[in-house]
Amino acid sequence: MEQAAGEKETAYGLEKTTAQSALPANDPHVVSWRDFIQVTKPGILFSNLITTFGGFWIASQWEIDWLLMVWILAGATLVMASGCVLNNYLDRDLDAKMKRTQNRALPSGTLTPRVVMIYGVFLGIAGLLLLGLLVNMLTALLGLLGLFVYVYVYTAWLKRTSVWSTVVGAVSGAIPPVMGYTAVTGRIDIGALILFMILFLWQPPHFWALGIRRLEDYRKAGYPLLPVVKGIRQTQISMLRYAVPLIPVSVLLYVFDYAGVFYLISAIVLGTVWAFLCARGFRAKDEIRWSKGVFVFSINYLTILFIIMIIDTVGR
Repeated sequence: MEQAAGEKETAYGLEKTTAQSALPANDPHVVSWRDFIQVTKPGILFSNLITTFGGFWIASQWEIDWLLMVWILAGATLVMASGCVLNNYLDRDLDAKMKRTQNRALPSGTLTPRVVMIYGVFLGIAGLLLLGLLVNMLTALLGLLGLFVYVYVYTAWLKRTSVWSTVVGAVSGAIPPVMGYTAVTGRIDIGALILFMILFLWQPPHFWALGIRRLEDYRKAGYPLLPVVKGIRQTQISMLRYAVPLIPVSVLLYVFDYAGVFYLISAIVLGTVWAFLCARGFRAKDEIRWSKGVFVFSINYLTILFIIMIIDTVGR
């Protein structure tokens, strides 16, 4: 769930009660509701909700159950927010070492670990109950699987020990559109598998681009990320191993009659441009600048692809 993310997260200015008014305006220990929102990583939630909505829309084919749409989006939001909060809880020691993350609520001391852990568990239970009771059990089980892989397998285990963490973590990040799809169909079929593969293939090059841009930050924190362990050139090769297959996989939604010609053309063009940008890295003089461009395009790629997917489904 973490892979589809913006990279800047900072503490907000804090609102004070009367009893706190004597504290300095920049006191990091004054807590506001914004801290509880920020610890859920809103950027990640937004990206994943787009894919969840896309999966729901593809499965609905314009026969929309609007109330079901509300329940799946609400339940998915709670489950994904739980994963992000627990990710912050488990990564608090490493986040304190990285310039990019040291101002988050836990490293800065704004929120305590106990509060964040309870908050994350509460969100997860609430989301899973909502999905199980108001959507269907398959979707709830998928939410539980994504949460388990993201929090335990990815964050607590592989993120600190293995160069394969990004690939395994991509499994959890590929589940949201499948949840949106199964909310409507109640089953996993070829459409669900295509959506899963699109998100699975998208995530590694997206995150490795960020890893190259923040290479020294990740090295300092001790993350065994691919560019840290294997170097930039090997990472660039690996990025192409995912970006290139993404083109034919994304086209399968057209082949199996889930989307129209506009989507087909867009998927080919967007995928080709992204693969080309990844390949340009081999000749880039400024690898940091190159990686930033690839990272930004990858976010736009996913957003645009799913918006077009939804539009072309509506127009059929």
